[in-house]
Amino acid sequence: KMKIDIFFNRKKLFIIFLFLFSLSINQYYGNRGVFPIDSFVIFDAGFNIIYGNHPFKDYWSITGPFLDYIQSVFFLIFGINWFSYVFHASLINMVFALYSFYFFLNIGLKNYYAFIYALGVSVLAYPSIGTPFVDHHSIIFSVMALYSLSLGIIMQKNLFWFLTPLFLIFSFFSKQIPSPYLLILFTIIIFVYFFMTKELNKKNLFFLFLGSIFPFFIIISVFYINEIPFKNFFVQYVLYPFSLGEKRIDNLDINFNNFVNQFKFIYLALIPLLVSAFFMIKTEGKDFIKKKEFNILLLFLGSIIIIVYCQLLTRNQILIFFLIPISAALSHAYTIKYYNKKYLIYFVLAIFVFSTGKYHMRFNHNKKFIELENANFNIAEDVSQLDERLSGIKWITPDYNDRPLDEINLLINAKNILLEQKERKILVTDYQFLSSLLVNEFASPNKWYDDLSVPNKENKYYNDYKDFFLDKIINNKIKYIYFIGINKHTMDFFLEFKSKNDCVISKKLNDLLIEFDINKCNQIL
Repeated sequence: KMKIDIFFNRKKLFIIFLFLFSLSINQYYGNRGVFPIDSFVIFDAGFNIIYGNHPFKDYWSITGPFLDYIQSVFFLIFGINWFSYVFHASLINMVFALYSFYFFLNIGLKNYYAFIYALGVSVLAYPSIGTPFVDHHSIIFSVMALYSLSLGIIMQKNLFWFLTPLFLIFSFFSKQIPSPYLLILFTIIIFVYFFMTKELNKKNLFFLFLGSIFPFFIIISVFYINEIPFKNFFVQYVLYPFSLGEKRIDNLDINFNNFVNQFKFIYLALIPLLVSAFFMIKTEGKDFIKKKEFNILLLFLGSIIIIVYCQLLTRNQILIFFLIPISAALSHAYTIKYYNKKYLIYFVLAIFVFSTGKYHMRFNHNKKFIELENANFNIAEDVSQLDERLSGIKWITPDYNDRPLDEINLLINAKNILLEQKERKILVTDYQFLSSLLVNEFASPNKWYDDLSVPNKENKYYNDYKDFFLDKIINNKIKYIYFIGINKHTMDFFLEFKSKNDCVISKKLNDLLIEFDINKCNQIL
């Protein structure tokens, strides 16, 4: 009885520690430096929804409507401020860490090992950026779908069959990939599993179907209530991104460095899993394909290949190193069960400890993911002088990494100028908290501005974008367009806008702020 009590108390202690640690580490690193185009991308989107502006309808959006709506809920509960913004990401990090712990326990790991691997997940998952980001949400929800399907196979509980499609849909509405690829893999594995084992559970399939229908009912309701045109959604979120994806796939260079060397610690952590799988197949003979463990093995190996492939497609900084503790945990569990050799366990633990420490320092502490690996954080500034609602940020950015105070002063000046301008205006900026601070009711026609979110002239959806953008300017009777950021007004779309509309008066107000006065434009082309 005493041993049982100690066991459960230790387990509860691990859960409490994981809960607090996974929240705290992300809150801390979410405040450590910012990369405007990435760090703030969801901030004004959450504000826009509170003020009745919705993705696809009021602003062009090629990723992440799920994050926009969730962030609006956080703002409603905790206020429109930096704490509630970072807390959104911290909460996802915490849920992911706890679900990882639960999953690791249920594949056969003891409390202590499940705890340390889950701790590694919480270190490497969200703190690399610290703020809500579409790529992180999408991959994390995909892995949680993977956990759910695996637990559904292991435990035959209806809840996990329900959660599997739910998390996949959450993933898709965070970012388009990797969920479609995983859906194909999951469908094949489910079909093979039920066909080979002859254990067709109609209740499981019913809850799988229910988990698919329920979120779509919510999505359709959101579209209907907010009058979001389906055509806008289909062009912005499916057709246009697909046209970008086609080019990326055509230009994707899969070589040893890209596919192997960058992710070597993920693969190294999988070696004991593959060794154990060999002995499992050898022991079970022809019946190995019927084993739950074999199907879960295929699920994880297939999913890891898909996630690595999608990471290469994003052409972003690497964010999937949290697959190392997950791979290590799976290898550990399979090694204990099928090839119980201590040297393999030590190998897994060594890979896990070394790589977790390495990538924690590189991506969390030195902030490589947000391009701040060469920044001196000792000169980071308190940004509350710009606005108290941003309190907590240790302000330093890639463009002003040697003079953060200059950037803050320019933003203060820009904010004051914009506050004085009472005419209808939109902001084109990477500092996507300014609309919230100014309480500007007119959403910028694009969620964010870069060479991907704004179609170029060669893209077949360029005219769709142009019509959408000009429609918002005209219908909202916008008088001024303000560009806040280095060279935002020199993007091809805006150079063409200015050249085709001689009525536009351009004025530089400070090193970050450019004004387009369109008051004299009777017709905008």
